[in-house]
Amino acid sequence: MKTQFDVLRKSRDLVIKELEGLTLEQIHVIPAGFKNNIAWNVAHLVVTQQLLHYKMSGLNCLCPDDLITDFKKGTVPTKQFTEEEFEEVKELLIGLPDTLEEDFEAGIFKEFTEYPTSTGFVLSSIENAIAFNNFHEGIHYGIIRSIKKFL
Repeated sequence: MKTQFDVLRKSRDLVIKELEGLTLEQIHVIPAGFKNNIAWNVAHLVVTQQLLHYKMSGLNCLCPDDLITDFKKGTVPTKQFTEEEFEEVKELLIGLPDTLEEDFEAGIFKEFTEYPTSTGFVLSSIENAIAFNNFHEGIHYGIIRSIKKFL
């Protein structure tokens, strides 16, 4: 599992690198042909990881409820972050993988509610969910890179 946590941290480092040099205005641009923006994708990564790992394990998520409401699967951008708010999202993006690994090693993930993903893959354990989340993060990393080309 160590590799899975390393992959998660690396993918998030890559997302942070994509944000370098972008203005608050730029991260909120929704280019033609896209349904969301860079800011939404970054917050969505935080939220999805929490839902797939903690909520599906019957545990409390470690990010604010309003973030979950606004950035879970099926949502679209409805608000703009302030600089301070987006800094908080980035802190969660970077810090939560370490917390996940610590919690996993501590054995807090004792149950898991089976979850069929939109890709057709059924998650049946925390280990499956961690691996699947890495796949999901890669998809959104690609979307962030694509959006940047239109800024």
